Amino acid sequence: MSGHSKWHSIKHKKAAVDARRGQLFTKIIKEITVAARLGGGDPETNPRLRMAIQNAKGANMPNDNIKRAIMKGTGELPGTIIEEVVYEGYGPGGVALYIEVMTDNKNRTVAEIRHILSKHNGNLGASNSVAWKFEKKGIIYIPKEQIDEDTLMTLILDAGAEDMELDGSLYEIKTAPGDFDNVKGALETSGIEFENAEITMHPNTSVKVDKKHAEQLLKIMEKLEDHEDVQHVYADFDIPDEVMEQISP
Repeated sequence: MSGHSKWHSIKHKKAAVDARRGQLFTKIIKEITVAARLGGGDPETNPRLRMAIQNAKGANMPNDNIKRAIMKGTGELPGTIIEEVVYEGYGPGGVALYIEVMTDNKNRTVAEIRHILSKHNGNLGASNSVAWKFEKKGIIYIPKEQIDEDTLMTLILDAGAEDMELDGSLYEIKTAPGDFDNVKGALETSGIEFENAEITMHPNTSVKVDKKHAEQLLKIMEKLEDHEDVQHVYADFDIPDEVMEQISP
């Protein structure tokens, strides 16, 4: 399994712990609030809000929390203005990092992000220094044991998916952002469960890293993901299987 897909598995397993800490709720609430502010409070006409609400329900967030977050976004309730910011930089081994942030204090957040990167052999870059290495895609991960490859391929291509590949124990399905809901819906209708499904910034190429840099990268990814203002971290690393087996995440 590649390092990039492995990180999705690690994140998935961390989700329950994050939810207990309240950290996951905080991030989802920010996403709901911003989505409602930008696209309105009706999930039927606001795909971004619809996905945020799905994520909230998947994390067992109470409906009252979801409703209040929407109302703060639409201005029906008072709330802090949250800004979306993207920071770009490099991690160990020259790996590109694309960091999406939601914050009410950009000066504080950028200082903290810079500190995390510098402490773990990384650095911030200029705007657009690595953005060109990524493309917005819908990505869905499905455990291999659920369905055979040919059947799954037929199903997703009929629903509008672009491609699929087997990565270790997971199928990785790629879609254009506009086709993501159709493909996800077709899988749900067929009773297929996914390990992770999201609109993401997918790297166009990957950088293979050795054991030393792999350990540093997983640490830097975890530290960034644990920051309360960081919504998503995308990277173009690929850790060979033999290296991944030597690492205890």
